[in-house]
Formats: sequence, structure tokens, C-alpha cells
Amino acid sequence: MAKLYSKKALANSKMLPKKETISFILNYSKALNILKIGKQNFEIIAN
Repeated sequence: MAKLYSKKALANSKMLPKKETISFILNYSKALNILKIGKQNFEIIAN
């Protein structure tokens, strides 16, 4: 059991997203519209 905790983590390297991933997330956030009507929230994605 002690050996499991003493090993170094394998995911220490920096994980950088691709440009396509960042572009997709930004475009999705621009298209997302949230309407608040009363106590309910409606999420609308405008393509």
C-alpha cells in the first residue's frame, strides 16, 4: 500500500488544448443564450 502513494504522478506534464478545442468552446459560449423566466432558466443555442 505504501508503494502506491510513493509513486510519482504520471500526469505531471502540461496538457495544452488544441486551437480547435478552444475555438469550439468560444463559439459555443457565444451561441449560448440563457433566459430567466420566473424561477426557471432556459438555455437556447442559436446556430
